[in-house]
Amino acid sequence: MTKPVITKMIETFGNDAKRINHALKVLGFATSIAESEDLDNRTVEIIKIAATLHDIGIKECERKYNTSSWACQEEEGPPLAGKILEELGMDGELVERVKFIIGNHHTCENIDGMDFQIIVEADFLVNAFEKDLLKEPIAEFVQKHFKTDTGKKLIQSMYLD
Repeated sequence: MTKPVITKMIETFGNDAKRINHALKVLGFATSIAESEDLDNRTVEIIKIAATLHDIGIKECERKYNTSSWACQEEEGPPLAGKILEELGMDGELVERVKFIIGNHHTCENIDGMDFQIIVEADFLVNAFEKDLLKEPIAEFVQKHFKTDTGKKLIQSMYLD
């Protein structure tokens, strides 16, 4: 069910190749981590959908408030994601879980499951590169917030070795 979600994400971002590429990179890392962590199919599906749509509210933030702040994304993303997923006929429980993750994906204190955990790790893996983070802040974030063996191995080999 990820394919139509990707299509809707691309349609929503339009010609914003940077944001489309970011979402697809997060999807790639999230899928890799999820498949390596031996999770059930439903959880993997939630992860893939949440990864694809995690920043979906950013254009609305820029339009309404002239900002792309994480707080604004967490506010504007869930309603838009919900609309997209309902249009695609996704079940209510899945929609609510994805909306929760999107609405909190910059708030690590709210992590309450492996699906949410993997989104945070995958997004950070991409952001570390895109924001050209230094080794020390990466190591601090990993120490505080990374929990999966796969995520730790990826971040270690990419940025900390």
